[in-house]
Amino acid sequence: MDVSIEPDPIPLTTADIAGHPALHAAIRRQSQLLLQAFDGSPRLSSVFGTQHRWLMGQAALALYFRSGPNNGGPGIRTAKLLDLVEQHGVASRNTADAFLKEMLKYGFAQPAPESKDRRARPIEPTAASLDALRGWLGIHLGTLDMLDGGRRLEAFLAHPESLAVLQPLIADALLASTPVRQPTGTFSLFTWLNNGGQVMDWLIAGIDEASADAERVPTGVVSVGVMAQRLKLSPTHLARKLREAEALGSIGWQGRRGHSVMWVSAGFRREYTDAQAVKLAIIDAAFDACFRPRRGAEPRDAARHPAAPGAATGEASFSSS
Repeated sequence: MDVSIEPDPIPLTTADIAGHPALHAAIRRQSQLLLQAFDGSPRLSSVFGTQHRWLMGQAALALYFRSGPNNGGPGIRTAKLLDLVEQHGVASRNTADAFLKEMLKYGFAQPAPESKDRRARPIEPTAASLDALRGWLGIHLGTLDMLDGGRRLEAFLAHPESLAVLQPLIADALLASTPVRQPTGTFSLFTWLNNGGQVMDWLIAGIDEASADAERVPTGVVSVGVMAQRLKLSPTHLARKLREAEALGSIGWQGRRGHSVMWVSAGFRREYTDAQAVKLAIIDAAFDACFRPRRGAEPRDAARHPAAPGAATGEASFSSS
């Protein structure tokens, strides 16, 4: 399958992205799309709604796409996933096992129908999970295109089967990245909260771009209760986390706490965009390896595990992390 595209630009690095003048507008748009995706599938988004769940999901999907006759048979084998998440310090084996059972319980994974290994009981993602992954990836490819006028999303839409190559490359790099696995500061405070990624998306999505360079930038958030209701969070728990962020100087209110316009600090916004830059650079490197084969190299073969019907529209979410 020839998925090369012309021209053949150099992939953006973390530094390229973090210093790009269009980054704030692109990230704001990305956050808006991710919130729309959450509204479309809150249950699925919540399953991947913390940092360690998101990484376990990425690891599991990489195992699925790489499974086959030469790798133990089709499907995700529990033992392999437990080894992988333990190896990278993502979660305990018990936590990973519980995560897989939750995926089965809510219909986001199912027994692999082609497997003859009754002892291993391999599973596979359902169409809903693959749709969510395609949507998540499509949103981020669109963000990269906003930065350099590229055609990544167009290429992906034309070759949705490339998901089988792209996702494992992305998962490998995410699991190997210390900043991804061990976030710090205010970003860390929210990534370990259920739907914490969506909390940050809400804050960033509502920022007034006219005030982008201000030390304190107003957001669209006025009511903590409304935010908690939309994001399926306990108002008490969310308020406690917001107070912790306030103590760090990352957020605050222009008037009465929880009942006036919330602001975010320039420092918190830098934390958020820096984290996004790391993730986007990982995605662009994977896209480069899949879609821009260098001279003398064969295009990557993405046909073994065709993606489920459909294409990346940006309407589904694989969490906002």
